[in-house]
Amino acid sequence: MVKISIIAAIGKNRELGKDNKLLWNIPEDFKRFKELTSGHIVIMGRKTYESLPEKFKPLPNRINIVVTRNNQFTILARSYKDSNSQVLICNSLEAAIQKAKSYKLQVTSFEVFIIGGASIYGQGIKYADKLYLTLVNKEYPEADAFFPEYGEFRNLKLVGEGVEGNLRYKFVEILKKY
Repeated sequence: MVKISIIAAIGKNRELGKDNKLLWNIPEDFKRFKELTSGHIVIMGRKTYESLPEKFKPLPNRINIVVTRNNQFTILARSYKDSNSQVLICNSLEAAIQKAKSYKLQVTSFEVFIIGGASIYGQGIKYADKLYLTLVNKEYPEADAFFPEYGEFRNLKLVGEGVEGNLRYKFVEILKKY
């Protein structure tokens, strides 16, 4: 069985970022992201892929699926530092999810992570069974990208919290109510 999850960090008003960049730097959030998504399939939009630092393209130890409507988009073949990293390109989120579900992993049950950006989150929220959110306790009026409403998710579980500089944050997991 395939479980579809979304992982994101959001501000008090569901802010994601500005100009295709995060509005905060929380090392513990990056660590959590890596721990949760390593060994899994991650689905992201083209702009999110392009915003990754070169040293993390593709995200190591993951199958990276990039969604783009741009038929000219290609990812240059290069020797990956990590032989467990792959990049696939799909022209829609639905095609990416189907590709992920059909992928032959060495397990019978696995989790696929939708990792952004805003448009992909907006399209993907209806497919998600679970949200892994980092809730940053600050408002960002300059934000130009927002996480979708997620009122259909319940059963919030606090799994951690911390402070980075002047930022307070919480790690939560929320299940979709059925």
